[in-house]
Amino acid sequence: MLSELAAVHPIVNDTYAEASEALGYDLWDLVQQGPEAQLNQTMKTQPAMLAAGVSVWRIWLDQGGAVPQLMAGHSLGEYTALVCADAIGFSDAVKLVAERGRFMQEAVPEGSGGMAAILGLDDDRVKAVCSQAASGDVIEAVNFNSPGQVVIAGHKEAVDRACGLAKEAGAKRALPLPVSVPSHCALMRPAAERLGQLLREISIAPPSIPVIHNASVELAADPESIREQLEAQLHSPVRWVETVQKMAASGISNLVEAGPGKVLAGLTKRIDRELVGLPLFDTKTLSQALEGLK
Repeated sequence: MLSELAAVHPIVNDTYAEASEALGYDLWDLVQQGPEAQLNQTMKTQPAMLAAGVSVWRIWLDQGGAVPQLMAGHSLGEYTALVCADAIGFSDAVKLVAERGRFMQEAVPEGSGGMAAILGLDDDRVKAVCSQAASGDVIEAVNFNSPGQVVIAGHKEAVDRACGLAKEAGAKRALPLPVSVPSHCALMRPAAERLGQLLREISIAPPSIPVIHNASVELAADPESIREQLEAQLHSPVRWVETVQKMAASGISNLVEAGPGKVLAGLTKRIDRELVGLPLFDTKTLSQALEGLK
């Protein structure tokens, strides 16, 4: 994660050092050396991903990258966007998302929750499959990533039933995801309530750049509205297709993905072929993005 950028830009190590001080352990060492099982614990993964996104954003600005008209983040990335938009301090956000991860893990006994990606069915068909598979359990469509790619989450047995029903309904694939926490479904309500208490204890400012929120696909300018959006986000679907469409409708033509990969840039192409998605995760993609947006 970002090792190539870190070799050229000290900003990466400086950013992870800030995060490490907030957390009380060496986050960069964990990211680079593992152990992988520890890094994959959601309370460790979330600060690592946040620090990666903020590192890339800081490099982007340092290298003269354009200030965006809008920002958004997919799930955890919403916190990265709010940090980069000066709404939440970085150290506060690092501690906040670590606790967010802990609350999520503690909300559902290990092994009892699950998630799966359903490929090749439209949104309404996936929702119908979830209703059919519920049988008293929680199972919901939670990530609307692109047309024909929807993630479901809930009780593990219900997820397994939904995968079988999705295949019967014509899905190209139904892929269980290697996660222990069923994010963005009703099982996360207890975690959201605990998160809400923490959100009221940290300072939040109006964002300097408008941020589109996952749960509502709307902008929130005042701190209390941002708190409400972040609490709701934890147990609400990530409406990513609508988010990208809102950007396009606002006149946006280029999206830069700040982070350790190119998943969102790929989704951008599937959502709207007129948009240009520019991933930014190493020196080559940094140069390409800077050149492409001159």
